[in-house]
Amino acid sequence: MNKTYKSILSVVIFSAIFSSSFSQNQTEIEVRDLETWTSAGVTMKLNKDWKFTLSEQLRLKTNSTIVDNYFTELEAKYSGLKGFELGVGLRYIKNNDNQGKIQGYESHFRYNLDLGYKHKLGDFKMGYRVRFQNKNELGVSELEGDEAINKLRIKLGTEYNIKGWKLDPKASVEMFNVLGTGFDKLRLTVGTSYGLKKYGDISLFYRMERELMPTYVDYPKTTNIIGLNYTYTFKIKTND
Repeated sequence: MNKTYKSILSVVIFSAIFSSSFSQNQTEIEVRDLETWTSAGVTMKLNKDWKFTLSEQLRLKTNSTIVDNYFTELEAKYSGLKGFELGVGLRYIKNNDNQGKIQGYESHFRYNLDLGYKHKLGDFKMGYRVRFQNKNELGVSELEGDEAINKLRIKLGTEYNIKGWKLDPKASVEMFNVLGTGFDKLRLTVGTSYGLKKYGDISLFYRMERELMPTYVDYPKTTNIIGLNYTYTFKIKTND
C-alpha cells in the first residue's frame, strides 16, 4: 500500500516540479493571478447508470475582483460499462472581454465528449478521463474572425479513503492539448468534499493552472484558483 501511495504522490509532485521549473529561466517574466470559481447545481439520477446535472457557474479574475465569465452547463453521464463512463456536456458561456477597443460580454458555446474509467486500488479510488471539447463564439462568422478551438484533455485523478474521516482528500493532474498546436496548459488540483445528507454536497478545492504556450513570448501565466461548489442530488423513483 505504501508503494501505491508513493507512486500516486510522485505523479502530483513531479507535475508541480515540472510546472514550477518554467519560472527558473532568468529571462522569463511570470504573470500571476488569483481567481475564484463558484457553482451551484442539481443532479438527477435516473438509476445507477444514468445521471444528469444542470449547474450555474461564476468565475472571477484579476485577483477575484472582476467577472471573467459565467455560464450554464448541462451534463449527462452513463456509467453502466464495468468501470467505464461516457459523458457529454453542453455549456453556454458569457465571457467578459475587458481588453482592447471593443469590450463587453461575448456569447460562446462549448460542447465536450468524455471517456473515463474508474477503479479502486486499496484505499484509493482512481479515475482517468479523456475529453474532447469544441468551443466557438456565437454570432461571429469565420470571415469575421471566429475560429472553433478544439482541445484534447487528459486527466488522472485519485481520492484516498481515510477511515472515520468524512473529508477524504482528492488530487488530480490534467494536461490540455490544442489540436494542431500542442500542449498549452497544465492543471493541478487538490480538494475535498462533504456530504450534507439530505441537503446535497459541498466541494472545496485549490487549483493551479500553468501556461505552457504563453500568449505573449516570455510571459507565461500561473493562475491560482480557489473553488467552492454545491450540488443537490435527487433520485427519480421508479415502480418495480
